[in-house]
Amino acid sequence: MNVYETEKLLSEYLLFHYGSAAEICPPPGAEHALDFPLRCVRECVEVSSLPARATALDLGCAVGRSTFELARHCDEVLGIDFSKRFIDAANQIVENGCYEYQRTNEGNLTTALRANVPSDIDRKRVRFETGDAMNPRRDLGGFDVVLMANLIDRVREPARALSHLACLVKAGGQLIITSPYTWLPEFTPPGNWLGGFERDGERISSLDGLHELLDLFFDFQTVRDLPFLIREHARKFQLSVAQASIWRRKAVSAA
Repeated sequence: MNVYETEKLLSEYLLFHYGSAAEICPPPGAEHALDFPLRCVRECVEVSSLPARATALDLGCAVGRSTFELARHCDEVLGIDFSKRFIDAANQIVENGCYEYQRTNEGNLTTALRANVPSDIDRKRVRFETGDAMNPRRDLGGFDVVLMANLIDRVREPARALSHLACLVKAGGQLIITSPYTWLPEFTPPGNWLGGFERDGERISSLDGLHELLDLFFDFQTVRDLPFLIREHARKFQLSVAQASIWRRKAVSAA
């Protein structure tokens, strides 16, 4: 069974996306790693340059907190994820404004929590659907912002997923890709990794791999580090640092 279809991962990601500091109870010194889905938008999207009636795509949206945050600035936002379980939860949040789940404390001990969307976000701007980043449906169209948060190291063929971006991002549009570059063979065969290896005696980083695949159609803007914290239970946390690379779609495709 796909791990992202399990109740365990659903609960962990609902807490990761919607949990407050009091609900997550981060270990001392890790407070800076909270609110990752919000920071992907607040720290990486150049809101001032968005056009009127902007549109956004959150590709690999999980349970959708970044998708809702994009709706503060865009009139239409689409969240797509491969996990039906995640998308079902996100759609219930659109409908009800909340979703009840159980946080694991220890063993079989849990605490009932509720994932809430801030009341000042217009949920009518947001919709979710299941989809495959490596094979997006052809009629998606173009978007002013495309966010791919912590996705490329969890698909089998990241280069294939990236190959669709030139069509998904409008000319002048913004592309944000975040990843801790945790390349694991159970998700991505080593031959498909974007970086983290040597080639012809040269050390290739994942950012190098992104440049090789994106530079034809995108102008690189900058990178920044975005720490994030995932709670598994009261005494076990995953502290990681994603690198966010920010790009602009070239106005004219390179020949």
